[in-house]
Amino acid sequence: MISIILGHKGAGKTKHLISCVNEAVESSKGNVVCVEKETKLTYDVNYRARLIATDEYEVKGYAAFYGFLAGVCAGNHDITDVLVDATLRIGGRDYNELASFLEKIYELASVNEKNFVFTISADKDELPASIFNFCKVL
Repeated sequence: MISIILGHKGAGKTKHLISCVNEAVESSKGNVVCVEKETKLTYDVNYRARLIATDEYEVKGYAAFYGFLAGVCAGNHDITDVLVDATLRIGGRDYNELASFLEKIYELASVNEKNFVFTISADKDELPASIFNFCKVL
């Protein structure tokens, strides 16, 4: 399943994501991964969640981002939840590429039975309608 947290800068997306990470840690029977652009959430998320900063691995663009997330899932089959902050800062602001990326993530999530949550700095009406065919808004 893919969920997205929408809103512009200052709307509380990251706080909502932190809450989701901490809830997932408490309810998961596996591992929870929190992906962010830079290391900023170290003291905000539960220590049992694995925190990964994409800048450390020079992830830029949606193709690299997909490969990175697929690799994270392939490296540990016990992962149940992957929560991502600052999606557009990692992948880019091209909303059509974002839609293609999320569709590929949807297929990855379906095959591997993982839950993905992404924060996206945009309003619902700015995004392609196709995104909402396979993404749930939180």
